[in-house]
Amino acid sequence: MSESGDRLVISRLSQRFGFGPKPGEYASLLKIGTVEARKKLLSVSLVDTGLIGLADPVTTDLGPFPKPNTPEVVPFATARKKQLLDLTMWWLDRMALSNNTLIERMTWFWHGHWATSSGKVEYALPMKMQNDLFRKYALGNFRELSRAMMTDAALLYWLDSNQNTVKGPNENLARELMELFTLGVNNYTEEDIKNVARGLTGYQVERSSGVVTLNSKLQDTKPISFLGNTGVYSAIQISDILTARQDSVKFITDRIWFRFVSSVNTKPVDLENGFRDGNILAFIQALTQHSDFKNPLHTQVKSPVEWFIGVCRALQIQPSKLRTYAQVPSYLDKLGQVPLIPPNVGGWPNDDAWLNISSAQTRIAFADYLVQQGDLSPLAGLSGAPAVEAVSNLLGVAQFSQRTRSVLRDVASNPKSLVTMAICSPEYLVNA
Repeated sequence: MSESGDRLVISRLSQRFGFGPKPGEYASLLKIGTVEARKKLLSVSLVDTGLIGLADPVTTDLGPFPKPNTPEVVPFATARKKQLLDLTMWWLDRMALSNNTLIERMTWFWHGHWATSSGKVEYALPMKMQNDLFRKYALGNFRELSRAMMTDAALLYWLDSNQNTVKGPNENLARELMELFTLGVNNYTEEDIKNVARGLTGYQVERSSGVVTLNSKLQDTKPISFLGNTGVYSAIQISDILTARQDSVKFITDRIWFRFVSSVNTKPVDLENGFRDGNILAFIQALTQHSDFKNPLHTQVKSPVEWFIGVCRALQIQPSKLRTYAQVPSYLDKLGQVPLIPPNVGGWPNDDAWLNISSAQTRIAFADYLVQQGDLSPLAGLSGAPAVEAVSNLLGVAQFSQRTRSVLRDVASNPKSLVTMAICSPEYLVNA
């Protein structure tokens, strides 16, 4: 493969299946070539040395909401808000510091797939439990992940499982389980939804603790029929039936292709062969080795969180160590994406949705905030073309356009201006 081809593929591997390189990493990957770079970026060590010393956030059972106008209201609200902020910053820290970036990147992907919002759950503890679950199965077996989600407290509460009883079935979980999580639209009927909802009755969630119980008095134990199957099924058995279908193989591989390769161009059908047993890591490895992965048309716009974490990694920033770090969720909110708060059960938008004039000024202000606190030593003493080349490698950009290179050369002797312009450039916002 040509040098430019190596730069493109390795940039894609680093930016899309990680969050971008740490200082010196992109240049090192270029030296070993695409094949070895792929092995390195898609392998996972037992101990993530980048996370040594990073303690888990405190997420305790705060109990039920206190009654209005009681002395407990303010300290409860303060503790709940702090736990959610600490959880958010801890996860951002993991993304920025991790050396096993594929695990954190897939944890982020599954959060968007099984989208659950703390805006409704309101407690950090069940959100932390769900986050740990995503990480556990991030590269494992999708069928096992789906099984685990059937009793995930945050998801069940988010989709109104407490209101799903034999006397009044609630269809929210059943509908989203098939439409957004396992099969995709038009692969089931409204009757299937009604019957699966009956099969999922009885699960009750204690929000503050994340404890899920099955209350037999609220459970419909009569046979149900869906997708050609009839019987009395547990939630786990329902999940197994759904994920064993070819519809599910196609849907999940389509989603991974859509989020990691192209939201415009169709996934090659032959890739589905690598996911029939539900092995997530094996599918990613097959996808990145497929000839279509290096198609120059498959550009991807970075979401705000992906952009932010990429900058943090390049500038050796730990998000929770930033001055007035509570500004980070505020900046991300203005850009439209805060971890743990997806806009709806469908998750965040993708690709071109993140390119808009209204966010440009916020991004520039955010970039300046980060560059002022980042490590710019890899650019020290450089100017002109060497400085532009150095910032390209620092950020893992395959190639700046002639226009961008011209703009960057004009500020190349000022590292802060150079990095600010580079991380706001089209080539950094859009991974080629």
